[in-house]
Amino acid sequence: MIYIQLFFSFLQVGMFSIGGGYAAMPLIQSQVVTHYGWLTMSEFTDLITIAEMTPGPIAVNSATFVGIRIAGIPGAIIATCGCILPSCVIVSLLFYIYYRYKQMSTLQSILGSLRPAVVALIAAAGLSILQLVAFDGAEVSLANVHWLECGIFLVAFLVLRIFKKNPIMVMLCCGVVELAVSSIVM
Repeated sequence: MIYIQLFFSFLQVGMFSIGGGYAAMPLIQSQVVTHYGWLTMSEFTDLITIAEMTPGPIAVNSATFVGIRIAGIPGAIIATCGCILPSCVIVSLLFYIYYRYKQMSTLQSILGSLRPAVVALIAAAGLSILQLVAFDGAEVSLANVHWLECGIFLVAFLVLRIFKKNPIMVMLCCGVVELAVSSIVM
């Protein structure tokens, strides 16, 4: 019986938590703390911490944690499957529709009109990261510029574009330079 409850609880989380992992937290809390009482509120806050620290989606990590806490390894598998099943079904249906109708001009027009929106979303995310790094999230002005980070970024960008070096090695080198300069300055 507990396996069925775990599966359907996290199936609901997977179906109705639109907006990412943080949007899923109130729904997970309502299922595991309020409705079933599987965790106390203190344990739920620990769950959030663990789900954020571990790699992967927060909702899936939460499902795995609750499942293992309540019913061991089988519970973790069942809760995780319940959480990811709606996404798998939706993506499979979208793939089928796309594959079947990819030659239609209407579908190509829709996808073509979505491309600028995707570019704009990526650019907005890039600009917010740039503001966080270059200005430490403060007001954008020359007085707030972090020149070291901007210089490292510019050098890394040029190394990647001109010399076509391995991005992972460039990131590691940037980290080493930042650590070295920070330790010298301090």
